[in-house]
Amino acid sequence: MASVEQCEAALAELAARLDQYPHDQRRQHIPDRTVELTLLDLDVTFRGRLHDGQLVDITRGRGEKPNIRLTMSSDDLIDLTDKRLAFSHAWATGRLHLDAGLRDLLRLRKLM
Repeated sequence: MASVEQCEAALAELAARLDQYPHDQRRQHIPDRTVELTLLDLDVTFRGRLHDGQLVDITRGRGEKPNIRLTMSSDDLIDLTDKRLAFSHAWATGRLHLDAGLRDLLRLRKLM
């Protein structure tokens, strides 16, 4: 089981990875959305926003219903971030649960 600090670092890595794409491309392909990630084994929830092509305002805790809700284990988050686990495989095998629209699903797959 990964620690909360490792998961925070993984989320920061995902945010940094987004910043590597050209800003105009990010703005075109990444709409503004609220995102919530629950790590079941740690009983921790993170919230953030996709805004202007960036992942911002990442905090712990729950809030209003998000546009995109992801649920997984801490180890799966680390594996997804390190590209040892494919997003589509994690979703298809039930290791990643996603509550989002189809368009958001396709966009998330590209990001991770």
